[in-house]
Amino acid sequence: MFLFSFVVLLQLKAENWFVRGKVLDEKTKEALIGVSILEKNTTNGTVTDFEGNFSLTVNSRNAILNISYIGYVTQQVSVDNNQVLEVLLKEDSEQLDEVVVVGYGAQKKATLSGSVTSVGGEKLARTPVVNLSQGIAGRLPGVVAVSNTSEPGYDGATITIRGVNTFGKSDPLIVVDGVPGRSLERIDPATIETMSVLKDASAAIYGAQAANGVILITTKRGKLGKPKVSMSYNYGISAPTVIPEMTNAYEYATLMNEIDAYAGNKPRYSESDLKQYVDGSDPWGHPDTDWFGETLKKWSAQTYANATIEGGTENVKYFASLSAKGQDAFYKNSGANYNQYDLRMNLDTKINRYIDAYINVAARMEDRKYPTRSAENIFRMLMRSKPNSPAYWPNGLPGPDIEFGDNPVVICTNQTGYDRDKQYVLNGDFGVNIKIPHVEGLSIKATASLDKGFRFRKIWQKPWYLYSWDGTSVDSNGQPVLVEGKKGFSDPRLTESMEDNLGILLSGIASYSRTFMDDHSVNVLAGVERITDEGDSFEAFRRYFLSSSIDQLFAGGQDEINNTGTGYKEARLNYFGRLNYAYKSKYLAEFVWRYQGSYIFAKKNKFGFFPGISLGYVISEENFWKKHVPFISFAKIRASWGQTGNDLIDPYQYMSSYLFNSLMYVTNNGTTMNQALMESVAPNQNVTWETATQKNIGLDLQFLQGDLALTVDYFHNKRTDILWKRNASVPATSGLELPDENLGKVLNQGVDFNIDYRKTFNEWRLGVNLNGVYARNKILFWDEAPGVPDYQKSTGKPIDAGLYYQAIGIFKNKEEVEAYPHWAGARPGDIIFKDVNEDGVIDGNDRVRDDRSRTPRFTGGLTVDVAYKGFDFSCMFQGAFGGIFYQTTESGDFANFLKSFYDNRWTEDNPTASFPRTYNRSNEYYVNQQNTFWLHKTDYVRMKNIELGYTIPSILTKKAGIEHLRIYINAYNLLTFSPDMKDYDPENTSGSGYNYPLNKVINFGINLTF
Repeated sequence: MFLFSFVVLLQLKAENWFVRGKVLDEKTKEALIGVSILEKNTTNGTVTDFEGNFSLTVNSRNAILNISYIGYVTQQVSVDNNQVLEVLLKEDSEQLDEVVVVGYGAQKKATLSGSVTSVGGEKLARTPVVNLSQGIAGRLPGVVAVSNTSEPGYDGATITIRGVNTFGKSDPLIVVDGVPGRSLERIDPATIETMSVLKDASAAIYGAQAANGVILITTKRGKLGKPKVSMSYNYGISAPTVIPEMTNAYEYATLMNEIDAYAGNKPRYSESDLKQYVDGSDPWGHPDTDWFGETLKKWSAQTYANATIEGGTENVKYFASLSAKGQDAFYKNSGANYNQYDLRMNLDTKINRYIDAYINVAARMEDRKYPTRSAENIFRMLMRSKPNSPAYWPNGLPGPDIEFGDNPVVICTNQTGYDRDKQYVLNGDFGVNIKIPHVEGLSIKATASLDKGFRFRKIWQKPWYLYSWDGTSVDSNGQPVLVEGKKGFSDPRLTESMEDNLGILLSGIASYSRTFMDDHSVNVLAGVERITDEGDSFEAFRRYFLSSSIDQLFAGGQDEINNTGTGYKEARLNYFGRLNYAYKSKYLAEFVWRYQGSYIFAKKNKFGFFPGISLGYVISEENFWKKHVPFISFAKIRASWGQTGNDLIDPYQYMSSYLFNSLMYVTNNGTTMNQALMESVAPNQNVTWETATQKNIGLDLQFLQGDLALTVDYFHNKRTDILWKRNASVPATSGLELPDENLGKVLNQGVDFNIDYRKTFNEWRLGVNLNGVYARNKILFWDEAPGVPDYQKSTGKPIDAGLYYQAIGIFKNKEEVEAYPHWAGARPGDIIFKDVNEDGVIDGNDRVRDDRSRTPRFTGGLTVDVAYKGFDFSCMFQGAFGGIFYQTTESGDFANFLKSFYDNRWTEDNPTASFPRTYNRSNEYYVNQQNTFWLHKTDYVRMKNIELGYTIPSILTKKAGIEHLRIYINAYNLLTFSPDMKDYDPENTSGSGYNYPLNKVINFGINLTF
């Protein structure tokens, strides 16, 4: 007794405290081995032994212990002067059951050895966009989504997995509810359960369609319980993220006078003209038009409404969803909009203890309406329209065109006719799963899916009228006399086309899953799959309609009637499988494979084998780790290798193909004219798919008892057999039309990562996620002309890397021109090109291949989620770095100038300007020769999504029969920070601004659940 008291006294004096205890499962009361015990805010810790016991000296008798174990809820236990503790840990069913969807199944995240990332559908639904692909950027590590346009109905983002790996198509394979080839863009986010991305050899189970990665989408299913009805409605207003600022009439006229002066001509605009452009005293003769302001609205509407019902019993579960969405274009008096209507029904039935079945039905209608001029044409004319030309005359009539009747304020409306495009899509799935009696873990699954598509497009083109004035003619009242002019076609014309497509998938899969002797887990899957697609199309044309009031084919004339039609058939046969093995959930191994046959290739190359293997080691399960690194509660090392293919190429290249040419020949005694055939390209019997050899090393860590998680992967992808023509080493004078050959090689490597922190503080909830991918590709081999200097070679450079003269400044004066090698005819105000090879001459040998391309090297996202009681707030920033953009305009006599050029151009009065002197279209060498002056970094950070919501307390809503009521406001692309991109959005693809701009959205919404 005395000895015990003495020990306690020593502990109190040293302010240390000795504690021991035992950790048990709350339900079974069994001892838990290897539980992490860590004193809060220190690195002082230990783990339980084989009997669940632990002992630890802590810094205070009031110390707090964090007790964590994989699969159990982390507890914080206060020592509180106790020296003996008994801790009961509660099983964390959510963590134990957390699974990730993979090819033809799902796996526990803790035992996953491949590089797979996922996101829940509820996060995707928080972005107020009409097209799902627009809401992916920044949410999934390794996924690069570039939004090129927001045109209603044609606003799909370009998606790549870990960057660009090939010269051809880099689109990932989209798999929806197990069916490959379906659309990601048009899925209703309210119906998505999860989205997973296979980034490494785990995609090999999809064979020759998996080299660009695989995106797997699973839709929601019914859950046990009474019927639950949810409804949501969103109303948003949309506007362009960036509208280029153009010169006004005075500025434009000034620039044109400068062009005249440089050419030695008299100025076309007098001082009086310039004055009237400024003061607005002559709106008829000296207008000052803001063409973007005249053509585009400040805000356009978009709406989304959805209703779902779900529930079920032990034997039948159901989920159904109905939604409608609409989006108007930016144009005033808009002739463009998009509407979509969706229906989905998922039904699961339990027939008996051995047999389960499911039926999925999804249908949608996509309704697109456009003017007869494309968005590219409309925005080209907006950039070209001159500010001293009227959009509308002062009397309200539309002004003259630039050319071809293209006055932007008219061609964006229905005055020119219309282009209506309706698409109907039906996706049906059926499956039955049979558990084999008396053989535990063995099951057989048979599935069938049907994808039916029908499209009807109608283009009605009719004349429209614009008004011009000669500048002098007036009527008796002194008002200008306008002349009406018919524009476009001289008479109405109608084109109608139809497409009918059918895809069928049949598959059979056997799977076996067992755990032996409590330590050895084995999962085996093998299947066969047959996929067929076929379709037909038809098109008819008529003109010479007696009236533009009847837009039906029968009313057209009989002359110049035309029609055509095509058809296609495709087929694939696939054998695939997967083998998983885990020992004590610590040592992990997976082998996946696919033996695939495709219609695209000749018989000898029709089938190919695609293997993938991955290994994992959960090192944190080792006792030495638990003892010496207790602050890292979970650690897993992964590695994978595999080969996948890319068959996104034109089919039947192994066969001779023929086209009709313009030559005619006479038969039937000289009375019948026939069109001649010509061979289009020589066949290549050896054509095959691209092959991607993918290597990946990954690390998964969890800190702070699982609150902080880190995943990082290094990837090395080598693409070979890329189809490309020998169009460089074989001169054009040979007269040969060479076929594509599998000769290209590309290496793409980099790192992607994901950091996730989740913590609850009393009534506060905090979540922070940071993810990104750095990827850099380079061409290892393709056909390149011999004799090219090393600094100009594309081999060893990124795909699409340009060849540019190096701009190193602006000639300030004549002395500087004479002092440095220059382009023939260079003068003050011109761009200085670097004499790269130092031969004293500026010519093609001074161009240098850049190390950058349009594709950014790094893309990522940062999301912060905060919730307190009924309030919730989320903010997501997304960015991209390392890409470049080549800016060019057709400015001069042909088109307007950017205001930024006017403000910064060289003049005799401003010889230290940062921009060159005024140019006329491409007449000057520094415009018609590509050079680095016009290159801009596309680095940007966006506030991609921000949302503030409030959930009304249920005590107030239940009286009205409402279980859940939430109101919110959110925004998309609200702010963009891009230091070097001022005139265009950094994701813009047209250097001249000839594309429909990206949008920003402010949205208001409400969610109801009954």
